[in-house]
Amino acid sequence: MQRPHGAPLRADAQRNRDRILEVALAELTRAADAPLSAIAKKAGVGQGTFYRNFPDREALVLEVYRHEVQQVCDAAAHLLAAQPPDRALREWMDRLAQYAMAKAGLAAALRKAVGTHGTLVGLAHGPLTSAVSLLLAANEEAGTLRPGVTPDDFLLAISGLWQLDPHGDWQSRAGRLLDLVMDGLRTGAPGA
Repeated sequence: MQRPHGAPLRADAQRNRDRILEVALAELTRAADAPLSAIAKKAGVGQGTFYRNFPDREALVLEVYRHEVQQVCDAAAHLLAAQPPDRALREWMDRLAQYAMAKAGLAAALRKAVGTHGTLVGLAHGPLTSAVSLLLAANEEAGTLRPGVTPDDFLLAISGLWQLDPHGDWQSRAGRLLDLVMDGLRTGAPGA
């Protein structure tokens, strides 16, 4: 993370910021209206440090969301480095489903924050598109997926994930949905 004038944060300042995000994720997932003062206290930082990093609740909530989405997106390159492209894609899809269901508790806080700062789709679209593009390109090059699938096609195909009930049997339902999507992506692949 860099400060507005471009200089990177000092190591201790970065640790404080990371700790605030970690605590905020847990607290906001538990209760959308968790007091900011309680988040700062549990993170072990003073009010000044907290508000230097996050001037208001909306800034904090949106940064928690952006940070968590980025973690999921960053996994794409790591998975591709460790396994064949089609297995990397399928495992990444599972991680995305786990993220979507685990963060359902954060939804109320996100809905409140989005009212003043735009849409969540806008915040996540760039990182998700980059991760999906990387995975699709590797699969197309390996011949494991049909050619010409765009990131938007893929994201539309998996959009059913956001319809699942995080308090129900989402794991098996998500697995079936994602297996169907993978089967569809493999149909017409040159290597099939």
